[in-house]
Amino acid sequence: MLQSHTTSPNGWVSLQANICEWSTSRSFFRPQRRFRTLRFAAVFLLMAGGATAQSSSSLPSAPSPAPNNSETVSRPTVLSKSPDLSLAKAESLMETGQLNEAEVVVRQDLKRAPDSADAHFLLGHILYREIQAGAKQTDPNPNAVYAAPPKSLIELSEKKAKESLTEFTAGAHYHKPSAFDLKIVAMDYVLLGDSIDADKWLTQSLQWNPNDSDGWYQLGRTKYNENRFTEAIDAFKKCLAIDATNVKAEENLGLSYAGLGDDPDAAKAYQTAIDWQTSSVAKDVEAYLALGTLLLDQNRPKDAIPVLIEATQIAPSVSRSHELLGKAYLQIVELVKAQTELERAVSLSPDTAHLHYILGQIYRKEGFLTKAKAEFDRCAALQGGSFSDR
Repeated sequence: MLQSHTTSPNGWVSLQANICEWSTSRSFFRPQRRFRTLRFAAVFLLMAGGATAQSSSSLPSAPSPAPNNSETVSRPTVLSKSPDLSLAKAESLMETGQLNEAEVVVRQDLKRAPDSADAHFLLGHILYREIQAGAKQTDPNPNAVYAAPPKSLIELSEKKAKESLTEFTAGAHYHKPSAFDLKIVAMDYVLLGDSIDADKWLTQSLQWNPNDSDGWYQLGRTKYNENRFTEAIDAFKKCLAIDATNVKAEENLGLSYAGLGDDPDAAKAYQTAIDWQTSSVAKDVEAYLALGTLLLDQNRPKDAIPVLIEATQIAPSVSRSHELLGKAYLQIVELVKAQTELERAVSLSPDTAHLHYILGQIYRKEGFLTKAKAEFDRCAALQGGSFSDR
């Protein structure tokens, strides 16, 4: 079996008293809860966390001092393989991306030993990794976070996340989970749109392992989705205290400042995230889009245009980049350029109603009334009702 994390009887009793799921049913998954629809962004959000590549057996179940070399649990480590040869084989298969084969091995092990907490936890992790693999297979581009989610991916992700939670619940009947196990539980809830339970289990995980930079990042995202921006800022700062040039944490720090209406600090964070990527080959577009949006909101289209041009170069297949650049050109009445960008945005996201409306406005300003009417009609059809172009 995987190496167990021992806890004194008194410590376990205290844990049971403090965590209601374990003191009563020890269930992570409550089927009666109504889950919100998966947002595609959540799938790719989770890909950024390196900790998801680790086995639960390699992580502590209680807080420990930060190591002198500043390494965190979000960085890959050499796994100590399980003494149980079948689970060790499953771990190796998982780490090499052979997830279906790993799942088969663990399920066979559970037929032999259905009370194996380690097998249940490992299976829960594998199922979560299958969600990530499915998202990458759909579109390996990290900036595809801005694309519309295929229905099949939504259904698969929800199914796998629920199955993963079921396995963690089964394992918790036999043994206390690790900090890493709880983080995967939280990520399952993120995928199911349940920020409350995601927040709860991430918080518990970080109490046991406060040096997990990825855990702080995920908690910040969860707090942000709950509109708890001050708490999100605190979480992102804790992430950055461990991982000082984490671009996504800095981007999301800016978004959290923006949520509080603190535009100067938001702009500073966005620019910092952009500066950190100057020499990067693969850049993350979010900071560019966020800064461009902020500048447009401040009626500074000429300042926004260079930022948004770079965004379209980083993520040419993301409609949002072209939409914002088109809006910037529209604000300074460069209608031909605005038309080009909005036509590109519409071609990338043809079922997004407001893009047709903006393109219709541009056509009307150019005097292309027939084209304008066609776009307004398309907008109305997508909205499922009548539409006014006033």
